[in-house]
Amino acid sequence: MSFRAERSPVEEWSELGSRDMDGKARGRASWERASQSLEPDIRDVSTPLDMTRSLLEDRRTLWVVAAVILLLFAIANLPWQLDDYDQAKQAFTSFQMIKEGRWFYQQTPHEHVATKPPLVGWISAGLFAMTRSWDVAWRLPLLLAAIAIAMLLFRAGTSAYGTVAGLFAFSAFGLNLLSPRLATLVRTDMPLALIIFLIGLLIWKKIRKGTEWKPRDRVYIFALLTIAMLIKGPIVYAFLLPGIALFQWKCRRHDPSRTGNSVAVALWATRTPRTARRLQGAWPGWWPWLASLGVFLLWVIGGILLEPGFFNEVVIREFLGRFGETVHHPQPLYFYLPHLLHKFAPWSVLMISVAIVGLHTRNWRLPSAFREMSPETFWLLCWSAGGLIVMSLIPSKRVDRIFPVVPPFCLLLAAQVSGTVSAPRQAVAEAWRPFLVVALISGILFTGGYTISKVVSGYRDHRDALVVFGRKVRHEAETNHWRYEVISARDEGLLLYLRKTHFIEPDRAQAEWNDGNLDALVVSTEKAPAVMPQLQGAAVSQLKSNQARDGRETGYVLITRSGFGAIHSSAYAK
Repeated sequence: MSFRAERSPVEEWSELGSRDMDGKARGRASWERASQSLEPDIRDVSTPLDMTRSLLEDRRTLWVVAAVILLLFAIANLPWQLDDYDQAKQAFTSFQMIKEGRWFYQQTPHEHVATKPPLVGWISAGLFAMTRSWDVAWRLPLLLAAIAIAMLLFRAGTSAYGTVAGLFAFSAFGLNLLSPRLATLVRTDMPLALIIFLIGLLIWKKIRKGTEWKPRDRVYIFALLTIAMLIKGPIVYAFLLPGIALFQWKCRRHDPSRTGNSVAVALWATRTPRTARRLQGAWPGWWPWLASLGVFLLWVIGGILLEPGFFNEVVIREFLGRFGETVHHPQPLYFYLPHLLHKFAPWSVLMISVAIVGLHTRNWRLPSAFREMSPETFWLLCWSAGGLIVMSLIPSKRVDRIFPVVPPFCLLLAAQVSGTVSAPRQAVAEAWRPFLVVALISGILFTGGYTISKVVSGYRDHRDALVVFGRKVRHEAETNHWRYEVISARDEGLLLYLRKTHFIEPDRAQAEWNDGNLDALVVSTEKAPAVMPQLQGAAVSQLKSNQARDGRETGYVLITRSGFGAIHSSAYAK
């Protein structure tokens, strides 16, 4: 140990370069230096700590964690409904594709222009054609994307940092408050996070291996960027370009004479060109970014030319309006940070704790920590922090929009965990293992308890009341061969529960009913008193729905013709 402590930084980094910048070797070198400043009593670790080592390295632990994560992913949004977080808007796109053939430009249930590109809707429409189940079509792509991210994190973390680090990257992604919630939420956040993670992971591998960007790699980047553009538009730039720019600036700062795509990164601890190991930069070139943007702009131009209201609703309100404070409700600059600390707990606490201990061992010399950080770890830091900072600068904010920074944070946690369990001094490594076990158990209990409590409260409060109501109405209509419509209402999901593509206005509903073209109407309890007296021979069915949400009570009734088993109600008479 004394021999390694006396070696110069140049010799240490040269050895790391010859070992292909292996994560474990870097961890041993940094913790060798760090361990000298630790207190002597950390060496005296009791033998029961062997139990923590076996627990973390036991294959059965991985399978237990995987089973818990899969269970939470599957049940987190039960009972399934579309009444919050704009789920109905996203679900309606694929529904309209199947029912009306609107494959490129869709509408919302209230007939506004849909603001998201159609790729996720295409996937859901294809799944419905195969399964004939809308719940499967809407939620299965999101669940598969979440599982794919978890598996990629485990493989990347294990290959670079070891089995224990891979376990923690996997666990951190699955055992937080965001991932289970978004795993089956009918939104585009999880597929977008998968594509952004694939791009960032490819850059990470290039930096780690020091290989050149080949034409095939650029084609991969172009394809992934195009997919991201067709999921949610240019928001992909906010999660990747800031990190790439910061990483490239760091590279060029150490080797300013080189330009273009190939960047030689001098070893950051020594700044000695002769001992530098050449690494590939994070920038794959301009054309994948510009070409994918061109594909997205074709969709935008087509919408402007073909779809009335597209320019105002999509270009002005949805895209440009995010940067103002008048269209969307703005949030303070620090909005995402406390939410991320809370919803990524206990992993956020573990990351901060490891970073503080690392700085303490270096006598709080932050520049030294950055110089000793490996390039691929620095890329993970740039990638996650860059996205967080830029998204914080955009006035329009919502917690789920920051989700794509979670996977790189998980991989960054794996790098930190590797530095603890692979410490050269056995006492240092053993001292960290109980804390890692506590973090893992806390993640299971915290996320599992919160998720199960939300599911229980959802069933107790009948959060799916409209879903059940719509299913019963469809059953009655099919059994009795009713022609029915839905009078315009606030709840966008109501159309989907009743499998209708449009609301009907009260005046038209009255005319169609009195002409004998309708046998039943679904109407809210707010509008029923005004509608009922205008309908000849109408009666209120026993099928009703009441649901409390957002501080208001929402109720719906089914109106049928007399003689269809309905009951007359004087409450709706003049």
